[in-house]
Amino acid sequence: MRLLPLSRCRPGMKLAKKIFSQEGLVLLGENIELTERLIFRLEQCGIQYVYITDPRTDDIVSPSLIREETMKTALKEIRTSFREMMDRPKRKKGVTYPYIAQPFKQMMNMIIDDLSSHKDAMIMLMDMSSVDHYLYQHSLNVCVYTTLLGMSNGYSREELTTLGMGALLHDIGKTQISIDVLKKPGSLSKEEFDAIKQHAKIGYELLKDEPNLPLLVAHCAFQHHERIDGSGYPRGIKGDEIHDYAKWIGLVDSYDAMTTNRVYSSPMLPHHAIERLYAGTGTLYEQQMLQLFRDKVAIYPIGISVKLQTGESGIVSDLNYSYPHRPIVRVLYNEAGEELKSPYEIDLSTQLTMMIVSVNEDMTEVQRAAGI
Repeated sequence: MRLLPLSRCRPGMKLAKKIFSQEGLVLLGENIELTERLIFRLEQCGIQYVYITDPRTDDIVSPSLIREETMKTALKEIRTSFREMMDRPKRKKGVTYPYIAQPFKQMMNMIIDDLSSHKDAMIMLMDMSSVDHYLYQHSLNVCVYTTLLGMSNGYSREELTTLGMGALLHDIGKTQISIDVLKKPGSLSKEEFDAIKQHAKIGYELLKDEPNLPLLVAHCAFQHHERIDGSGYPRGIKGDEIHDYAKWIGLVDSYDAMTTNRVYSSPMLPHHAIERLYAGTGTLYEQQMLQLFRDKVAIYPIGISVKLQTGESGIVSDLNYSYPHRPIVRVLYNEAGEELKSPYEIDLSTQLTMMIVSVNEDMTEVQRAAGI
């Protein structure tokens, strides 16, 4: 399979991976042939990348971090719980509502079990082929990525459950923010931005008295926009005043916001997002956390098109888990752009002088620095 920008897809190409709705339902299945109308509809839905079939790369498979069943269950529960939260202010006093702790703990058990089954799991882009909602998919992405980092950091299962629920619910305060503001495509006014910044405190207030939910989960919602130099919000706390869970969630929240489609911005590819995050080393984010994060991110996703400094090009066919920035590349075209009759693979972890200079025809820092 190959991962292509939707802008480069043409009628007749076939999907290699399912495309899901915001509720986790299948919108388009595997092997569906793209038409002009389908491409247009996907574009309207905010889809920017899709996996397509290709005889030269059909043996290449991009693994999923969690099972389809887990994703469907999680998105359904997130949608149900978040919508219930949206309705709470409208409810009359004395009206009871379902508690969220138990279903979210069950969800975390499924996610932890799925991630534990992958010995060398790495952070993959989860929703390249899903119709995103401003809140639901993002919450699941941040939960899965953060839980995976927590595993790598040596947290116990109980700690992972609390960390994961904090990640799942970090943006729950946005259920009380006007959707017109959240989905505004243009620049926000100062008043609108100030309103959005309130979601951290609102989230804390919503969660702090939730039965059977650790108070630390509420503090994750409260602190995930704080930064170690004190430049964050809502309280401007710094350094050790911020809980480590909130630091992990804040880092992953920023990464997912950069790498997924939003009404106000197109998604970055992982290598660009990592560069952006590293600009905040020691000021916004803890250096050791960034280093672990970098080592666990598939900077070049499996199936993505890349060009080498030799002029040859192809796609990423596999990852090197010890060197995620040095993947295995299947070369499909020579330096003149001619298709090879016999493609071959280069393991960049053993060819240290070989560099990726562009991804999907977009220059990398290596290429820009060299003036290529």
